Amino acid sequence: MNYRIEKLGPLLQDATRKIWSRFEQRTASHGLSAAQWRLLGHLMHCGPSTQTALAALLEVEPISVSRLIDRMEQGGWLHREAHPDDRRARIVVVTEKARQIAPEAKAIVTALYDEALAGLSDDDRRVLQTALKKISENLKAPDAAAEAAPDATLPSSQIETHA
Repeated sequence: MNYRIEKLGPLLQDATRKIWSRFEQRTASHGLSAAQWRLLGHLMHCGPSTQTALAALLEVEPISVSRLIDRMEQGGWLHREAHPDDRRARIVVVTEKARQIAPEAKAIVTALYDEALAGLSDDDRRVLQTALKKISENLKAPDAAAEAAPDATLPSSQIETHA
């Protein structure tokens, strides 16, 4: 296998950005950002979670997720509860308001994915899903090259052409 996809990183980032942008446009009346929707979607799918786990999911610092949760709590989307086993931790739980909007958000996501995948056969869609999962799996392990040479970084002018 020698075929190389040019600018894989920017292609993936551009597609992701466009999906979230469309989603935010279609859900603007609810006043939630992409990060807030992502957090809410995770809680709806996986159930209550700690702020630490949510920060890891969103790949942000715990203080940032705390501020995000503060705003969502003020909006009535979720609330914090004491952790049953750790008095220092808080569990984040969705509210009835969030549960009521879930079917609408799910319908928007379904329609958006259908739009994004238009023109791809079912086989193409399966291959794409398998490939994206494999990319994630390949990059899940710690970066051995970065650990071996922590000071070896690309100049910013080369990042776009090599990504």
